[in-house]
Amino acid sequence: MAICRYSFICNPPLQQVLANPTLFFPQSLPYSNKNSQLPLTLPNRIRPLVTRASPSSSMETPPDGYRRNVGICLINSSKKIFSASRLDIPDSWQMPQGGVDEGEDPKAAAIRELREETGVTSAEILMEAPFWLTYDFPPKVREKLNRQWGSDWKGQAQKWFLFKFTGKDEEINLLGDGTEKAEFGEWSWMSPEEVIDRAVDFKKPVYKEVMSAFSPHL
Repeated sequence: MAICRYSFICNPPLQQVLANPTLFFPQSLPYSNKNSQLPLTLPNRIRPLVTRASPSSSMETPPDGYRRNVGICLINSSKKIFSASRLDIPDSWQMPQGGVDEGEDPKAAAIRELREETGVTSAEILMEAPFWLTYDFPPKVREKLNRQWGSDWKGQAQKWFLFKFTGKDEEINLLGDGTEKAEFGEWSWMSPEEVIDRAVDFKKPVYKEVMSAFSPHL
């Protein structure tokens, strides 16, 4: 798993920073809980400067040759994670994800994909991963998907969002909102370890980094 290093630019004197480090290096800034329904807006926050850990793992911007994509880590009140089995790949489970449309904001894409794939609208965003993660398609998967999309992507570059589910399980509907073809056959709340274990091999490294990024909430 790649290690992401964070750099901060501080204008205050060093002695002042050392005397009160939490003032200048906040670990997290909470989102407002006033509205529990989507769509949501993200408040202004201090964003760390993220240095690239690996050219094929995590980065500030999506690289050329990779399809822009968003991933959704949806947790419930027990901090279990939503995972569902794919209809087209037997015994393959994954968290919701989907492509970012041309000119679409990744946060808006994540809200849309969550609704389209699970029917969920009762959720709030807790955190956004500060970096993009990439994975390469295995040769057979690449050939199948690029034939389907009419493209030549090497893999996908994903921006991940952590959502907290604020509704009841009955709201979850794998037919989604009816605008897209269903992708999942069944779903379950799982531990982070279970989510990683049941994912396809080429997504496991990304899933491990996602769990690490969102670990304060898991």
